[in-house]
Amino acid sequence: MTDDERNRTPAHALLADGTTVCIRTARPGDHEQLRGLYEEMSPENLRLRFFVVSRRAAEQAADRACVPPRPGYCALLAETKGQIIGVAEYETVGEATAAEISLAVAEGLHHRGIGTLLLEHLVSAARADGIETFTADALAENHEVLKVFADLGLRTTRHFDGPELRCVIQLAENETYLTAVEARGLAADLASLEPLLRPQSIAVVGAGRKPGSVGRAVLRNLCTGSFTRQLLAVNPSVSSLMHVPAYPSVAALPLVPDLAVLAVPAAALPDTAEDCGKAGVRALVVVTAGLDAAQSAALLATCRRHGMRLVGPNCLGIANTDKQLSLDSTFAARHPRAGTVGIAVQSGGVGIALLDGLTRLGLGVSTFVSLGDKYDVSGNDLLQWWEHDGTTDLALLHLESFGNPQAFSRTARRVSRSMPVLTVDAGRTAAGRRAAASHTSAAATRTMTRQALFTQAGITATHTVSELLSAAALLHSQPLPAGSRIGIVTNAGGAGVLAADACAEAGLALPPFSADLVDALRAVLPTGASAVNPVDATAAVSETELTRCVDLLARDPGIDAVLVVLVPTAVATATGDDLVRALTDAPARPRTVAAVRLDQALPVRLLPTEGAGAVPSYADPQTAAGALAHAVRRAKWLARPPGNVPELAGVETPRARTVVESWLARHPDGGWLEPRACAELLSCYGIPQLPWAWAETEDDAVQAADRLRGPDGRIVLKAHWPGLLHKSEQGAVHLDLQGESQVRAAFRDLETRFAGLLTGVVVQPLAERGTELLAGVVQDEVFGPLVLFGLGGTATEVLADHAARLAPLTDLDIHDLIAAPRCAPLLFGHGGRGPVDLEGLEQLLYRLSRMACDLPQLAEADFNPVLAGPGGITTLDVRVRLLTRTARDPYLRRLR
Repeated sequence: MTDDERNRTPAHALLADGTTVCIRTARPGDHEQLRGLYEEMSPENLRLRFFVVSRRAAEQAADRACVPPRPGYCALLAETKGQIIGVAEYETVGEATAAEISLAVAEGLHHRGIGTLLLEHLVSAARADGIETFTADALAENHEVLKVFADLGLRTTRHFDGPELRCVIQLAENETYLTAVEARGLAADLASLEPLLRPQSIAVVGAGRKPGSVGRAVLRNLCTGSFTRQLLAVNPSVSSLMHVPAYPSVAALPLVPDLAVLAVPAAALPDTAEDCGKAGVRALVVVTAGLDAAQSAALLATCRRHGMRLVGPNCLGIANTDKQLSLDSTFAARHPRAGTVGIAVQSGGVGIALLDGLTRLGLGVSTFVSLGDKYDVSGNDLLQWWEHDGTTDLALLHLESFGNPQAFSRTARRVSRSMPVLTVDAGRTAAGRRAAASHTSAAATRTMTRQALFTQAGITATHTVSELLSAAALLHSQPLPAGSRIGIVTNAGGAGVLAADACAEAGLALPPFSADLVDALRAVLPTGASAVNPVDATAAVSETELTRCVDLLARDPGIDAVLVVLVPTAVATATGDDLVRALTDAPARPRTVAAVRLDQALPVRLLPTEGAGAVPSYADPQTAAGALAHAVRRAKWLARPPGNVPELAGVETPRARTVVESWLARHPDGGWLEPRACAELLSCYGIPQLPWAWAETEDDAVQAADRLRGPDGRIVLKAHWPGLLHKSEQGAVHLDLQGESQVRAAFRDLETRFAGLLTGVVVQPLAERGTELLAGVVQDEVFGPLVLFGLGGTATEVLADHAARLAPLTDLDIHDLIAAPRCAPLLFGHGGRGPVDLEGLEQLLYRLSRMACDLPQLAEADFNPVLAGPGGITTLDVRVRLLTRTARDPYLRRLR
C-alpha cells in the first residue's frame, strides 16, 4: 500500500444512535487531542487499556499514532464536530500478514458503537494492506472490549496467559461478518432517519408571503395536511405565515427542530444549512435547485460536519401519512392518500405520477421521499425503513443512479423476501453505448448490468410508470401464481384470442384443460360455449354462469391464474346481468384472478370484492399479461433459495495479485496483457487453456509446432501485438497448418503483413470440434464485476446471444447464466449429440467470477472462444485488460 492509500480519504458513517462521525487517519496535528482523550480516561479505563495506570503510556500512545504514515502501521480516528472520540490502530509484527491492534474510546462515550465502527474500518484497511490476522491482548476482566471482538462477526479464538487474554481474529470475509455489519448498519440507519421521517418538529426555511413560491407551497401542505407536531417558519419579514409562527432566522427559533425544509435561493443555501447545523437540526429536506459545484460541496460538507441527514437537493419533498403524524412537506398539488405503499423517486415528475396513480387505484402511500439529486439519503435507506416501519407492504422505486449497487443489491434481496419491490428502469438508452472494443465489453451495456442487478435482487423492473402501476395493482391485491399456466375465460371469442396472444408473447402458458375440467365447464356454461382454453362463454353467459366458470378454473390444479376478459354486450344489459359481479361478489379465490374490460378508460383499476380484497382490471390484454408475467417471475424468485458461493480449490489469489501488480508497475497506464501474462493469471485460478507456445521467430514457431502437434498434426498460428482484439477480422490467424513448410509460410505471411506491429505469434494445436462459447467479465466502476456468458466465436456480436450476472456468482446465478442464452439447448444435448461438460463449464464461470472479485484492476477479460464438448471445457483465446485501480470495500459502513 502506498503512503497516499494509508492516508486515506475521510469517510463518514453512522453510530448506533444515528450520530454521524468521521473516520480518518491520524495526523501529527491530532497529538494534543489524542493525548487528551487518554488522559481524560478514568484510572480504571486506563488500566484496562494499558494494563497499568500510567499517564506516560497515554503520551506514548499519542506519539505512536501521530507520526507520518509508515508501512505496516495504521491509526484511524473517530471524530465528531471536530472532537476525537475514539482511536483504533494496527501494526504488523514479524510476518507482514499479521498485525497487533489496540482500541480506545473516549470516557463516557461507550456503548454507542464507536469501537465497533472503528474496527470495521480498520479491518477494511488491513485487508487492503494484505493483512490476514489481527491479534489483540486484553485483561480477562475487560469484558466490554472482548465482547466487541466477539461480536464483530469474524472468526475469533482466545488464548489465556495468566490474567491476560490473547484474541486472534481472522480477517477473511465471510457471510457471518457481512450479516453482522449489515445488522449494525441497519440499526444505525433507522435511528438516523427518525428525525427525517418521524420528526417531532419542523421548520420551513424560506417560506414566503407570495403565493406560488415553493416554500409557501410546502408550508401550506403541512398546514392543510394537518401535521400533528410542532410547525415553525423562518421569514425575516413577518411574525406569522398561514397562522404559523415565523421567526427571522434559524438561530431565533424557540426550539431546535428535528427537520428543516430549505426553500431558499441556491446562493443562500450553504449559509442556511450551516445555521441549521449550528443550531442542532438533525435532518434537512432541500427543495432548492440549481446549485453549482461549490454550493453542492458546501451543502454536503455541512451536513456531514454537523451530522444532519439530507434529502435532495432539487427534490419535491417528503411525506409520511401515518395519522399520528400527517406529514406532507412536499409542494405537490394534492396530498397523498394514506396507504401502505412506499415510494422513493429521483424525479419529482415521476413521483407525482406515482402518487396520482396510487390514489386512483385506492392504494395510497405510507412514506413518500423525493430523493432529487440524492446527495445523501438513498433508495437503500428507504428500503430499510420500509422493511421495519410496520406499515409498508409494497415498495416503488425510481432510481436514475446507484451510489453503491452491491450494498443496494444485498439490501434489496433481503427486503424483496418480505414485500414486492418494483422499479422503473430508467436510463435504458445507454443500451446502445459500447464501453470498449473487445467482444465482452461491447456486449456489456449498462442496461444489461442494471437488469442483472434487478434480476438477482428480486426486483420487479418495468419500462414505464404505467407498467409499474399495473404490476403493483396485481402484486398488492392478489396471491402470487404458483406457475405460468393461465386459464382465460371471455364472453367474446375474438377478445379471448387477443388475450391468448398477449399471454404467449409475455412468456405465459395456456395449457389444455383436463377432460374432467372440460366436462365441468360444459355443465355450467350456456349452450354453444367452448370449454377449451381460452374459454368462450359466449355473449349469452349470465353472471351466475360466469361465476361458476371462474370458480372452476380458480380451483383446478392445472391452472395457476385466471384471466377474465369482458366485452360489454346488449345481451347482458337486456338481462340485467353485470358480469363484473362474477368477480367482485364472490369470496376470495385460491388462485390469482385478473380481469380485462375492453370498455375501461383507465389502464388499470382495482375492483373491490367481498371483504377487503380486490381484483385488478386492465383496459387491454397486453397490460394484464405483462402484470401476470411480473407476478410469475416474482413467485419463481421467491421459491428459490438464496444461493451459495462455493469454495474453490486451487485458487492462488496472492500470486494473482502479484502478477497484476508487477505488470501494472511496468505499465502504469494499464492495457492488454500479453499471452504469457494472461496464461499465468489464468493458471492462478485453475482456468483450463489449450496448450500453446510463444514464438518470436520462424524457427521458434516450427519447434513449437513440433512439440504441440496432436494426433492429426494440425497447427494454428495467431498473430499478437498490443491492442489486437479481433484476429479473425484482420486476417491474423492461420488455421489447419500441416508440416513444417506450411508453418514457415504462415509465419512469414504474418510477419510481412503486420510488419512494425507484430511482437510474436501464439502457436497452438488445432482444437477438436465443439460448441464455441463466450465467457467474459467487465469491471463496471459503479456496479462492480459483471460476468457474461453466451454464444462465442466470430458470430458473437452479430447474434448477441448473451446473459449476464453480477459477481460474485452463486450456484443459482451460474445455472441462470448457462440456461438463459438461446444457445442453451446445444449445451444440454440438443440434436442427440449429448450434453457438454456442464460441471466444467460451471467451474469456469465460478473461477472467472472469483478472479474478477479478487482483482479490481481487472477492467475486462474476454474468453472467446471457449470450446465446450462432452470431454471438457477449454479456453482457446484469452484477452485481459488491466487498469490501475484500488479495491473499494462495497460493504464498509460509510455514508455517500
